[in-house]
Amino acid sequence: MPWWRPPATGNVPSRRCWPGWGSVEERPAFRWHPGLLIEEATLQVPFLADLVTLVDPTSRWSFLNWLRERGRLFPFYFAERFHIPRVEYEAYCRWAAERLPNLRFGLRAEGMRREPDGLLAVRIAPTGTPGGVGGEAAGWVRTRNVVLGIGTAPHLPAPLRLAAERDGAPVLHSAEYLDHRERLLRARHVTVIGSGQSGAEVLLDLLRRRPAGREGLHWLTRSPAFAPMEYSKLGLEHFTPDYTRYFHSLPETTRDTLVARQWQLHKAVDHETLAALHDELYHHDLALPDDAWPQVVLTPGVEVRTVEPLGSGRLRLELHHAEQGVDSSLTTDAVVAATGYRERSVEALLAGLGEAVRRDAAGRPVIGADHRVELSDGAPGAVFSAGAERHTHGVGTPDLGLMAHRAATVLNGVAGRERYPLPARTAFTTFGAARGAADAPRPTGTPSADSLPGPRGGPVPDPAGSADAAGSG
Repeated sequence: MPWWRPPATGNVPSRRCWPGWGSVEERPAFRWHPGLLIEEATLQVPFLADLVTLVDPTSRWSFLNWLRERGRLFPFYFAERFHIPRVEYEAYCRWAAERLPNLRFGLRAEGMRREPDGLLAVRIAPTGTPGGVGGEAAGWVRTRNVVLGIGTAPHLPAPLRLAAERDGAPVLHSAEYLDHRERLLRARHVTVIGSGQSGAEVLLDLLRRRPAGREGLHWLTRSPAFAPMEYSKLGLEHFTPDYTRYFHSLPETTRDTLVARQWQLHKAVDHETLAALHDELYHHDLALPDDAWPQVVLTPGVEVRTVEPLGSGRLRLELHHAEQGVDSSLTTDAVVAATGYRERSVEALLAGLGEAVRRDAAGRPVIGADHRVELSDGAPGAVFSAGAERHTHGVGTPDLGLMAHRAATVLNGVAGRERYPLPARTAFTTFGAARGAADAPRPTGTPSADSLPGPRGGPVPDPAGSADAAGSG
């Protein structure tokens, strides 16, 4: 029988349900943002944000061990790269995926249910035709724990989504950029929409490949500016387990307000890309006569209301400038929408558990600090979220730098013990009010080793001298 089918007998003990662990992925092979592996693009996080290092630097699955196995440690050492090329990170992840024995591609999880003995069963189906591939039917896998790591999907706002469904001039998400780059380079005029990192990288790549004076590019965004990402060292502490714990402790309405307000932590552009874009514009300008400017228009504060096809095979964008209250139109030959990603819904997978899934006021699953989906049925099997918890865990949910810590937290929960020791403190910032901090005496002398925070010994000290901190983090 195919490996995903359950045993034919009834209440089979859990040790026979699945040998150790297993993971299914509906795509035919591992790929990581293939449409945005632009040659010069780098990760926005250091290479230490690999699959394991921030939890277990000695793991054989680390980025440095991948370099070692490929004989590239010394070239990497002399390159002095803290932020590696995106294509290199994708190759490292592919290397890991190819060596994980129970990672199965071409299979899709479609739902789950609670078994009579308290275990969980997940319906697994081959991707492809409704009846399965090669005559194989769908089946159920019995398991004690389930981890939902379904990620995000490219998002197109309604006007752009409708235009993308029509034949004619291309309207595509930036996730598909490299698949269409040659066609875009042949277009007379291209409009890029969205002022995040992807939009900036697409514009920069097109600008580098189009001649001075004939660039034919527009960059539009609803945001009030083409803003740099918050990348100060203390600002980055919002991407620590300390801040995640603090965020999780806040009331639901406060969390929802914060997520919307913290866009510059993850939706803006890194300083290096903005500087490279300005340098490229400057060099294009140098190549032109004194009375000419590059044919590149960068306009913030503009909303795209509609996208209409023209008889000439071009597109007309109806625009609205919020601050001026002015409507205008733009004719273009292609649109690249760098309009972000949205969490995929877990509702289809959770539906079979019915009312056992606890919900918040907005109807979303309640997810504990340990990433466990809260269930009210008291059964032993647990469901964990690995990426669908921005509403409970905050802005760092999709961040690569927290990926290993989240995985270790989930594995500790599955094991029922601290399989991976995790630090008690990860940030210099104390998030939340510290009790009595204003009255705390000025510290004197050198702290002893047992007063240092986290894994260096002892609990995190309260600023007022108490071992109990008020608030989280």
